[in-house]
Amino acid sequence: MATFSKTTFDTLSYASSRPTYPRSLYNHIFDFHRDRNRRPSQCMKMGVNTNARWERAVDLGCGTGQATFELTPFPHVIGVDPSENMILSAREAAKRKCQLQVDGASDAGSQLPSQNQGQSIEFVHSPAESLDFIADESVDLVIAAQSCHWFDWSRVWPQLARILRKGGTAAAWVYTEFRFPAHPHLTPQILHYSESHDTTSSVGRYWQQPGRSVLSRHLLDVPEPNSILAATRNVFEPLDRVYFTGPYFPELPSSRTLPVLMRKTMTWSDILAYLETWSALHTFREMHPEDAKNSEGPVEVRFWNSLRRGAAIGASSSGSLPVGAGDMVNPDAEVDVEWGVAMILARKKYDIEGEIVN
Repeated sequence: MATFSKTTFDTLSYASSRPTYPRSLYNHIFDFHRDRNRRPSQCMKMGVNTNARWERAVDLGCGTGQATFELTPFPHVIGVDPSENMILSAREAAKRKCQLQVDGASDAGSQLPSQNQGQSIEFVHSPAESLDFIADESVDLVIAAQSCHWFDWSRVWPQLARILRKGGTAAAWVYTEFRFPAHPHLTPQILHYSESHDTTSSVGRYWQQPGRSVLSRHLLDVPEPNSILAATRNVFEPLDRVYFTGPYFPELPSSRTLPVLMRKTMTWSDILAYLETWSALHTFREMHPEDAKNSEGPVEVRFWNSLRRGAAIGASSSGSLPVGAGDMVNPDAEVDVEWGVAMILARKKYDIEGEIVN
């Protein structure tokens, strides 16, 4: 994604202001990888591995390494990103984590914590479409967190077919626009700011396409891998599409929709910091430098203030907060935030004899 590769992009602010993924999300992926929800007879019938391997994992579009560091079951992990700035930040984060472990072990008078002891994490500057530095059939799990909507899947699926071991897993997910469960009346304002082409009050025009549409459509536009791999059309099982979106998107298949699992309690100041990480805002600023001189503040501050006014009005109507005209919720006040997550999971097939079906 071009914005994140610019030297002016603040990767540290990005890392600290973006939401994190709950352990339950990773556990869902790990359960899929180990076929926990299948009977052995089903595994044999479908030609998949009942003994998943846990040796090497790859994180594509790893950014600052947030998801990379969560791949704790794997002794060898590679984070890959097309932005040199992101890779540098990820390497610095790895150094800090290592130093914290050393300091903690020293304070405790013991060895390093056992969870990551001996784990090797490497960060490589490269796009997801070019993985020549990874050997054939050497990877057990590939993930892509909030990055797969930027991929050229016509080039990525052949790469994954090459590097994944038989029975290996690929998991990719994105989160959509945030919601305030206590303030559902603010959702139209959020959608206007993120989707509208009104340049006086929205950044919607400035998302990079088609990636943003792929995200907004919950990865439905990501093609089935076997439709891309025409020469070896049965390399993967059909995609498993899952939506951790709760009631927010009733148009999604109800049989594949699960409760929201990505949520965070933030201050309103945190909300503003999060808004400032949006790539569309950075492009908006480049295209409209005059907006910074707006007497009511730049576009993200105007939007943020409108949300705070709306939250104050909602609190007033419920009787929990007396406010007057123009009043806003205090920036230090806390608010619960939720994000819907769309996920695709793929598994590289075995045939009954243990060979890839060609």
